[in-house]
Order: sequence, then structure tokens, then C-alpha cells
Amino acid sequence: MASGIVKHGIARTKQYRTADQRQQDQVRIEKYRSLEDSIRARVAAKDYAQDTFDLSTKLLRANPEYYTIWNVRKRCLISGIFCGSSDGPSRSKASPSSTAAPTGTPSCDDSSTSSSTRIPQDQPSQTTWKSGTIASDEGHDAKVDDEGTAAAEAAKRKVEDQQRHDLDVIKSELLFTVPLLMEFPKCYWIWNHRLWILNQAIALLPVPLARQVWEQELGLASKMLNKDKRNFHAWGYRRRVVRQLEDPALAGKSMVEPEFKYTRAMIEQDLSNFSAWHNRSKLIPRLLDERGADVAARTKLLEEELALLQNAINVGPEDQSLWYYHQFLLLNIISKDPNTSFVSHLSPSQRLQYIDEEMENIKDLLEDYVDIKWIYEALLECTLAKTTIEDSVENIGSDRKEEVKAWLTKLKELDPMRQGRWQDVEKMYGLLE
Repeated sequence: MASGIVKHGIARTKQYRTADQRQQDQVRIEKYRSLEDSIRARVAAKDYAQDTFDLSTKLLRANPEYYTIWNVRKRCLISGIFCGSSDGPSRSKASPSSTAAPTGTPSCDDSSTSSSTRIPQDQPSQTTWKSGTIASDEGHDAKVDDEGTAAAEAAKRKVEDQQRHDLDVIKSELLFTVPLLMEFPKCYWIWNHRLWILNQAIALLPVPLARQVWEQELGLASKMLNKDKRNFHAWGYRRRVVRQLEDPALAGKSMVEPEFKYTRAMIEQDLSNFSAWHNRSKLIPRLLDERGADVAARTKLLEEELALLQNAINVGPEDQSLWYYHQFLLLNIISKDPNTSFVSHLSPSQRLQYIDEEMENIKDLLEDYVDIKWIYEALLECTLAKTTIEDSVENIGSDRKEEVKAWLTKLKELDPMRQGRWQDVEKMYGLLE
């Protein structure tokens, strides 16, 4: 073992492999390439049958980053494994045997109605003709009605069988990706495939069944975030699932209230959860609009968010994600535009009061934390916000100038890589000699 470069504070080491290990690797490589060649040959022949589907399963378990094979798998599904037609890609020119289903799942043909439930063929009419008139037969009419009812019931059973089959395929496919996600939680192609499968549920299943599938997916997203609370892939995926559950296509309604509560719960578990803070910032405008919040309600929510954030900062002032959320609240306090601020109603004096209170709270942190650059940056941001409201960036007063100068001196010490930035701030406030 030899030491290598140091990255993120951890020394990278190089592992030397024995001859036996290299031989084992070579065997695995040959098997992988053989598997890949087999799939490529089938795709070239437009063979999307069960064997191709099974080969894709093996290859994706070995390498889930192989996005082309995920597309081959989709082609197998829409070329005969699914019974119904979807709004996705048109069914390919599948081979005659391409109606096979995933292992352990009946094929679409198997889900069709049996001979005992097939729609009866038209029977020879018992009607007799007499001198240009039709002889009506009540018994015949009753038989026709019975046959029509039986045909309708058979057609209904066939549709239900196909829907059950498609639901089984969807569940099987979602289940296939779960262990892959557990091992490779940040692989885009696994998440993308799950979304594609979920969209097939909307296209192929009745609304109640499709919604049930999507609700179960939201539960999986929650489990993934319990395992890795800051996984931005899982957070982005959760937002997409929630957005779909709110859609009329699934008889949805707004989920902003429970999602807002969810962000609070995740923040309380981990203050460093940037994605939870970010999600919260995106939900607040919708939350207030859907509540029909008046001026008082909006002001109250601002104060609640400031209090929540202040408690978090007191615990972990070194946490960058907290200061990003502080920037979000500060920008809302400054802005008069209702499109960018949920408290655009605040008067200039109210804005200044909130900023002054924030500056006092942040200055208190300096008594215990003198070497955290985020504190000094926040003080500069508050100062800029205040001078913006006062319209006095170039004339901030001698006392405030001295404070700003001291903060910039400390920032140059703590963050020397951004010397140019700090010099620009000095120029803005007229602090350069």
C-alpha cells in the first residue's frame, strides 16, 4: 500500500493487487463484455424478447450507470411485456416472441381472458322472413341480450386482467431497482427509470391504482431520506413525486402543508440539511397563498422563521446551510416586490427594525465564535441591506465604517482566497485609502 494525494482531509491510498486478484478481475471483465455483446447483438436484430429483458437485468445489476441498457429495458417493456398502450414511445417492431413478461410475472397473453370468458361469436339468426316482413322472436331477443351482457362482462374482465398484469409488472420493476438504489443512491439512471415506470402507471392503470403506486413511492422517498437525510437526488425526486400526487391526473390536491411540516421535522433531525432548508424556502410562498394569508399572518410567519433560524444558528454557527437560509429571509425583508418577497408589505421602518435585530443577534455570536467567516459575511450583508433601504451605500457614517472595516480585515484573514471580493466591498463603502 502506498500513500497518495490528500483530498478533503483524507489521504488517498493505492492498493496493489496480487496476480490472483488480477486474474479474477480479468474473468469478471470477460463475463461483463460477453454479456454486453449479447445484448448489443439482440438490439441490432430488434429482438426485445424476454431473453433480452433478462440480460438487461444482469448487466444493470453489474453496472447501473449504463444508461443505454436502461433504454433497452424500457423498449422490452413497451414491446410486449405491458398489456396496455401508453403515451410513451411507440411500441417497437418486436420479434414474434416479444410478448414475454419479467421473470415470475405472467405474460400479457397469459393475462388475457380464457376460452370460457371469450366474447361469444354471433349465432345464426332464428329470424324468418315472410312477404317482406320480419318475424319477431321474443326468445331470440332475450338470447341476444344475454349474449351482449356476457360479451360486455368478458370485455370488462379482460381489461381488469390486463390492468392487474400491468400493475404486477410495475411493482416488479420498482422492486428491481430498490437494491440498486440502496447501493447506488446517487445514480441518476435508476431514479429516472423509476420515474418512467411510475408514469406508465398513470398511462396504464385506473386512477385509484395509479395513485396508490405513487403514494407508495413517496414512502420510499421518505425511507431514502431517513437513510441519507441530505441526499439531494432523493430530495429532488421527492419533489417530483409530490408534484405528481398533486396533479389532477391522479385526482390530487395540494400537499404543501404536510410537506412544510416534513421540512421542519428533517431540520430538527439535522440542522445541516441544506435541501430541507431549500425546500422550505420554496414552499413558503405557496403556503401563504393557499392559506389566503393576510399581512398579519405573513409577518407572523417571518418572525417564526427568524426565530427558528436563530435557534439553529446559536447551535451551529459554522453551518453554511443556515446562513444561506438567512440570506433568503434577508432578501425577503429587503424586497418590495410581491413576486420575490412574501412580506413585501413591510414599511421601510419595519424592514430596518428587523435588520437591526438580526445584526444584534449576530454580533452576540462574536463573543464566542471569532473565527467563523459566515458571521462576518452575514454582518456585511445586513449592513448592505440596511444601506440599500436607506439609500446611503456611499455614506454609512464613521462608526459603521469602522465596523465594516474591522469585519473585512477579519474576512481577509479567514478567507484569503477571496481577497478581490473583499477589496470590491471596501471600494463600495469608500474604505480604501
